[in-house]
Amino acid sequence: MIVKHLDDVIGTAADVDTEGWTARRLIYKDAGMGYSVNDTLIKPGAELTMHYKNHLETVYCIEGEGQITDLASGETHDIRPGTLYALNNHDRHVLRANKGSHMRMVCVFNPPLTGREVHDATGAYPLTE
Repeated sequence: MIVKHLDDVIGTAADVDTEGWTARRLIYKDAGMGYSVNDTLIKPGAELTMHYKNHLETVYCIEGEGQITDLASGETHDIRPGTLYALNNHDRHVLRANKGSHMRMVCVFNPPLTGREVHDATGAYPLTE
């Protein structure tokens, strides 16, 4: 059984901070679960273009508000607490957090992240074997 608290992750190597987001990696590849789970803060006013070519991601918003735009269709959806979106087709997208506060998201990745990934120039995480 794996039991963790967010306080166990903050300030460790599993707490990955970038200009637009901070991901606290709660479960990652070495746990052997077949997926990874992050508690992610999208920073206020951040606008992130992402394209997970190597991963599928499901995201559940628990705090804050923003929007997600599907770059293939141009369709934009509002995000607020209780909103879930799944990038089931490796969807290229733009995620925006409103300027007033961060968005806090629970993110599940398959295949699992190793724990230290950051987006490459295309907005993807690298695939690790």
